[in-house]
Amino acid sequence: MESYLLDTCSWGYSLTSTTYSTKFRNDSSHIPIPQIRCLHVLSKRSSSSSREMHKNSDKDLSRILRTDAAIKNIERKANSKKYNKLWPKAVLEALDEAISNNFWETALKIFGLLRMQHWYEPRFQTYTKLLVMLGRCKQPQQASLLFEIMSSDGLQPTLGVYTALVGAYGQSGLLDEAFSAMADMKSVSDCVPDVYTYTILINCCIKHRRLDLIQRVLDEMSYFGIECSTVTYNTLIHGYGKVEMFEQMESTLTDMIESGNTLPDVFTLNSILGAYGNYGQISKMEQWYDEFQLMGIRPDVKTFNILIKSYGKAGMYDKMSSVIEYMDKRFFSPNVVTFNIVIDVFGKAGDVSMMDDYFKKMKHRGLKPNSITYCSLVNAYSKVGLIEKVDSIFMQVANSDATLDTPFFNCVINAYGQVGDVNMIHELLLAMKERNCYPDNITYATLIQIYKAQGMNDAAQAMESKMINPKEHSDNLKGLIC
Repeated sequence: MESYLLDTCSWGYSLTSTTYSTKFRNDSSHIPIPQIRCLHVLSKRSSSSSREMHKNSDKDLSRILRTDAAIKNIERKANSKKYNKLWPKAVLEALDEAISNNFWETALKIFGLLRMQHWYEPRFQTYTKLLVMLGRCKQPQQASLLFEIMSSDGLQPTLGVYTALVGAYGQSGLLDEAFSAMADMKSVSDCVPDVYTYTILINCCIKHRRLDLIQRVLDEMSYFGIECSTVTYNTLIHGYGKVEMFEQMESTLTDMIESGNTLPDVFTLNSILGAYGNYGQISKMEQWYDEFQLMGIRPDVKTFNILIKSYGKAGMYDKMSSVIEYMDKRFFSPNVVTFNIVIDVFGKAGDVSMMDDYFKKMKHRGLKPNSITYCSLVNAYSKVGLIEKVDSIFMQVANSDATLDTPFFNCVINAYGQVGDVNMIHELLLAMKERNCYPDNITYATLIQIYKAQGMNDAAQAMESKMINPKEHSDNLKGLIC
């Protein structure tokens, strides 16, 4: 059994600041309406400036290539135990890269390599970053073992470390363990939970539909005299709205306003509009849009995307179009998400002509379609039986630099499955492998349905076995605790 070697790099090298609280520290105020600015571009530049720019560009490229090579070299050496005199910057940058990309297995191996270095000095920031990453990757067991390793390194847990641990448990739905970590946290001197810790715990309760635990958290905050921040209130409002608890949502907004220390912002606006719009309560959505305007809270592009999606879902296409026109008049540039919403709305409505029209407008504006765009197109064409259009989209995507993912391939596989083209499906599975996209349960379920429809029972059973016995990561960190 392979063991992972841990570490986090907050040594003043390349790792960025602790990320666990970034989301909650930015209690942003209102996002201003974009303004048009004139850019004065010099049409002519001296030849000396041009040469200097070219020289600097070459130096930057050389530096990037050297850095990439060093990182890849470190990743290869992470599988060996004989390297203990490596260049610090390369190791730390490799770890930073792995953490940023959520490559948790690679990050833990590099961390183990880091701990072997003669210059290694344990830092709690490093552990915090790794714990945050493991939380994002839903690896609570690895987070627990990492916490033990930190103790073996002689480090006293800090507020940031405990908050990251609470988040790691909570994001995986292990709320009992998260509350237990919170209790342990309070037993450590100078390590009292703050509003960010409680907000993360509340967010985890909401995410896993344990709203019955929220009042317990709020009561504890009140007992310790910890006031909710704008982000705490926004988290509660968003959570209540997602589960159609509109009375609690509006009550929380009232508490937010009456607290005197926090004010609603554009995130509050978007959460409330999104909640009512998602459940088809258009009149309430419009009413609250007007209320927030009176409060002086300005909408942003996401606000208009929410309105467009809500009108489209309700079949109110005229209002949907009027929002897009309003955006253009008020200098809110529709983004990829805006066009994806409109394309999906018309696609689901079977209006392929309007869908194609907006797809052309999207490309005309210089916006690059993504996997979500292509999924909507493929689903729409498949729905109306235009398989030749699916062929065209797939060829267009295959010859572009678009980043494809498993959901896109699932859509295309389903489309060809509708017409019984099993040979094309097998080609798609090979294309998935070439693109490093791996089948998920939706892929298997789709293939099972297609194979059964074609009388290919053996192939269907093979897919069923893959769903029942998925590959599991059994590696752990126990070998690191020494």
